[in-house]
Amino acid sequence: MQKNNLIKKEAYVNGKWVSARSGKTFEVNNPATGALIASIPDMNREDVRAAIDAANESWHSYRDLTANERAGLLKKWYALILENKEELANLMTIESGKVLQESIGEVEYGASFVEWFAEEAKRTYGDVIPAPTNDKRIVVIKQSIGVVAALTPWNFPLAMITRKVAPALAAGSPVVVKPPSETPLTALALAHLAEKAGFPPGVYNTVTTTESSEVGKELCENRKVRKLSFTGSTQVGKILMSQCSSTLKKLSLELGGNAPFIVFDDADVDAAVKGAIAAKFRNSGQTCVCVNRFFAQDKIYEEFVAKLTSAVAGLKVGNGLDSDVQIGPLISAKGLNKVKQHVEDAVAKGAVLREGGKEMSGLFYQPTVLADATADMIIAQEEVFGPVAPVFRFSTEEEVIKMANDTEYGLAAYFYTKDVSRCWRVAEALESGMVGINEGLISNAVAPFGGVKQSGIGREGSKYGMDYFMEIKYLCFGGIK
Repeated sequence: MQKNNLIKKEAYVNGKWVSARSGKTFEVNNPATGALIASIPDMNREDVRAAIDAANESWHSYRDLTANERAGLLKKWYALILENKEELANLMTIESGKVLQESIGEVEYGASFVEWFAEEAKRTYGDVIPAPTNDKRIVVIKQSIGVVAALTPWNFPLAMITRKVAPALAAGSPVVVKPPSETPLTALALAHLAEKAGFPPGVYNTVTTTESSEVGKELCENRKVRKLSFTGSTQVGKILMSQCSSTLKKLSLELGGNAPFIVFDDADVDAAVKGAIAAKFRNSGQTCVCVNRFFAQDKIYEEFVAKLTSAVAGLKVGNGLDSDVQIGPLISAKGLNKVKQHVEDAVAKGAVLREGGKEMSGLFYQPTVLADATADMIIAQEEVFGPVAPVFRFSTEEEVIKMANDTEYGLAAYFYTKDVSRCWRVAEALESGMVGINEGLISNAVAPFGGVKQSGIGREGSKYGMDYFMEIKYLCFGGIK
């Protein structure tokens, strides 16, 4: 039960709660039980165009607020998010299937971006550059970019919004948020709290839809949208990038991954297993930075596989609202089928099933460990996005770096070793935007999040994240006497 009435059944545009102009709605269901949670507006291009217009109309007055005033609004939003932490977490678990403890952690993690960028709003410093002649002065300032479109994924329905929206709002840019159709209710709850925090009408807008392609196209092609931030698949990211080319929008794209997790012979194997569980099985293996490939060196290979298998066997599967559950359902039948296909392909090509490997009732799948994985398996090149851990064997450092980098993706990577020299060598050699060294949990508001190669463009979070929501302007003062 949402005691603070956080379940909203309308979209939020220009400071008002509205239905789709067509009157259409779509259902949001609990992936753990299949039960209907709510029916909400199924909006189209016309609806989202109205949201863009409202955002653009609010831009000039909002950007003229002082940094302190914008920071104050963000701090109020931050306080409201934490004040409603349990209700937000409960709602997130109901619509996404994520286990409750992880949902609580996500609310805190998501709120940390709001707090961070509330503070960064006051630190968007410019620069004074020494001029080449005495009669000139050169100054650099940073300004709000304009309307920002935020397209967010279902696997982190709260944090992926705050990571995009908080820096935009801090910079003086209004936002149009398009959450996924699987998890729109958390997004609407955040909009409700932003309204309570006092953001002016038009500054914060949330549109809900099942017409992702058409609505996304409007956000890409509409010239009033100056910046688009997207988290999702590489395939969709390329489409959005192409559609944005006609207006040359500024882009932030956090796309697919194929994260390696390397355990060297000299590693603390118990620590590596603990890190592996955190980096692989959080949110049932459905996170952007989830490990997709485990590599264990010859000497400790069997020890690592045995201890990982034992730890995985102890994970309980069930409804995320149950306090002792660590693995919830997959988000959809499509996601479940992908997991099944990856496991079946791996076993057919020689992988040894050490644990799990079976579909359960509904959208649940057993946490799985596959030993003796090889490069010809589908799971070696594609994200499984489920609770499956394939373990590859390697002999030398040079060999495993080549194996780890043998992918078009480069979002996150992890490795365990006690050798300080190796820490530097391997961290620098891995083609990845983020590297966890003897650590399985790396996401943090103060650190830049993003990938290389086909894992994306740009960074979110940290002091670096603010620049992607601002324009740099050069001022040249002449005739100085």
